[in-house]
Amino acid sequence: MATYKAPLRDMRFVLYELHDGAALSSLPGLEDMTPELFDPVLEEAAKVCEEVLFPLNRSGDEEGCQFENGVVRTPKGFIEAYKTFREGGWTSITADPAYGGQGIPNIVNVLITEMICSANLSFGLYPGLTQGACKALVAHGSDELKERYMPKLVEGTWSGTMCLTEPHCGTDLGLCRTKAVPNDDGTYRLSGTKIFISAGEHDLTENIIHFVLARLPDAPPGIKGISLFLVPKFLPNADGTPGKRNGVSCGAIEHKMGIKASATCVLNFDEATAWLVGSPHKGMRSMFTMMNEERLAVGLQGLGLAEVSYQGAVAYARERLQGRSLSGAKYPDKPADPIIVHPDVRRMLLSMRAAAEGCRALGAWVGQAVDIAAHTDDPKAKQEAEDFVALMTPIVKALFTDYGFETANHGVQVMGGHGYIREHGMEQYVRDARIAQVYEGTNGVQALDLVGRKLGAHMGRNLRSFFHPVAEFIQSRSDNPALSRYVDPLTKAFVRLQQATGQIAKVGLKRPEEAGAAATEYLRLFGLVALAYQWARMAEVSLKKLEEKTGEDDFYRAKLATGAFFMDRVLPQTGALFSSIMAGGSTMIEFPEAAF
Repeated sequence: MATYKAPLRDMRFVLYELHDGAALSSLPGLEDMTPELFDPVLEEAAKVCEEVLFPLNRSGDEEGCQFENGVVRTPKGFIEAYKTFREGGWTSITADPAYGGQGIPNIVNVLITEMICSANLSFGLYPGLTQGACKALVAHGSDELKERYMPKLVEGTWSGTMCLTEPHCGTDLGLCRTKAVPNDDGTYRLSGTKIFISAGEHDLTENIIHFVLARLPDAPPGIKGISLFLVPKFLPNADGTPGKRNGVSCGAIEHKMGIKASATCVLNFDEATAWLVGSPHKGMRSMFTMMNEERLAVGLQGLGLAEVSYQGAVAYARERLQGRSLSGAKYPDKPADPIIVHPDVRRMLLSMRAAAEGCRALGAWVGQAVDIAAHTDDPKAKQEAEDFVALMTPIVKALFTDYGFETANHGVQVMGGHGYIREHGMEQYVRDARIAQVYEGTNGVQALDLVGRKLGAHMGRNLRSFFHPVAEFIQSRSDNPALSRYVDPLTKAFVRLQQATGQIAKVGLKRPEEAGAAATEYLRLFGLVALAYQWARMAEVSLKKLEEKTGEDDFYRAKLATGAFFMDRVLPQTGALFSSIMAGGSTMIEFPEAAF
């Protein structure tokens, strides 16, 4: 049977010991955000995820969503679970208190989101999309729209979606054909079809608010002619209750490889009443507020699945008896040793553990920067935080989701045939994890975003937000022998990253395809260095805590051992990635198209 227990001890380590989350209370608007508040929130989130959401994960996958006569029904137990989730205040956790939200810092929400994704990824998509919709509406909507829709979205009685993709266009949204024609009263009549719309229709909330990309009649061609519109499923009455049905309907739901309890819908808009969000023809800027929020959230989906896959694999490896240790029986009283004694099983388990713990630390670092950008009154600190979040968003999305899929596959391998069958739940994690590498921009698109936009933005200013703290850390710790086994490998990998960055910048200006050819390897190289930096920092904290004799020696020794494994067995991948990048892209660019 599948198992999940929220890793609260490691989460507290990341939140308080590594990233000093207690210091958030020094930021304007976060004065009350202290560990005394955070700890009960995390504990209650763990309880909800373990006891309410996780038990529905397998049954939700097996039953899936049902579509009949335009109505989508979520699996058994989902309505009740969502009611518990909403009444517990989890839909309002990060929202602005001005609209009834709790204003919990993003770094804490990173940990909560991970728990939800570990427990039940399909369920998490419904409230997760609403969080992104709220961000877009607050940032770009009129006061009238915010006053009408935000309180209901925050309390979770209404939910939100993001409607971008059409049958003929996905990443290239400049091909969007959905039309919006202005009415005399300031509203619009919106018509078109959108596909792959997560949570586009369901029975969890009384209304669904769609954020839709469309073209105005006078729109210029391409991406510069896209506008963003708000389209409710039911038009609100004056008292805020859902009124008559709007011109939007679900035409079908997709039959998918995974996340089967999440309704992925075809939505048809037939002269639906819509309201403009933001300025005409500036819809992509507005939508990217939501999209970037979702890209970070999708990264956490990978992290959540990595953690729960690791836990399931460890539990199985402790119990499964098979063969004897190569150095002799470790459990002579048993007919065979548990497979956790075998080196290759340990390799897989430690790869899974290092990925999950490293990504948790990195994700929280980015989450902390989101909080600084949103709350600091220091213009320099705000700019640095915004630069860092912009730089790391494609890395978090791609690296974390790649690791989510890789880790789930390791889990299957650890379990062997028992991992491939449904009983232990591991095969579901593989299926669920696969979509995270695809939606919100495929991971190849994330790599292109990194090399094509983020590296060159503001004359390379984004890079300084990462390169400077890493360089300072290396320089200031280079003479510490206790840290050398962590700092020395980081130093070598960081040099490779700097050289690869220079190479891409140099050749990319003359031959953009060269940068594109190196993009995926470069993103992984960058991500591994970012993880190595977090592991070196975690090692420093752990060594200090061991000196202080806190009584948790086992925890900190395990942290040091996992970090050492990462440095010895994972980080050397940067050498191969560097060689691939420096080899250039001619072998793929010049390959004859007809020969494929």
